[in-house]
Amino acid sequence: MSAAGAGVGGRRWARLSRLVSFSATHRLHSKCLSNEENLKLYGKCNNPNGHGHNYKVVVTVHGEIDPVTGMVMNMTDLKEYMEEAIMKPLDHKNLDLDVPYFADIVSTTENVAVYIWENLQKFLPMGVLYKVKVYETDNNVVVYKGE
Repeated sequence: MSAAGAGVGGRRWARLSRLVSFSATHRLHSKCLSNEENLKLYGKCNNPNGHGHNYKVVVTVHGEIDPVTGMVMNMTDLKEYMEEAIMKPLDHKNLDLDVPYFADIVSTTENVAVYIWENLQKFLPMGVLYKVKVYETDNNVVVYKGE
């Protein structure tokens, strides 16, 4: 970077993040384990009736700042993509029963982050998505970068 803050060839790059919140219920239960093993592993999160969270998701995209618009991406577009990829399929849903992806995948926060990443990839231009950060609680956070 030069003293003026420009990147290679005078191009400027930035990361842009947006936050959404959704509420959902789920049960941590692996079909590969016995009921006893599930209870031992997941504890109260293995409750047969499930439990809920108010998830917060921060999506970060990155790219060159367009010299004409001054934006990496139009925030309105990112908002719409997040509505389609996160809010519509997940908000006020039972993840295990209402979201086909979780029929055979344990609905851990790690797997929720992967699901969101994969869903966002359907809407965003290739290479733009940088990071998905999912807060299950204020203390439990997962970061996924598509790796």
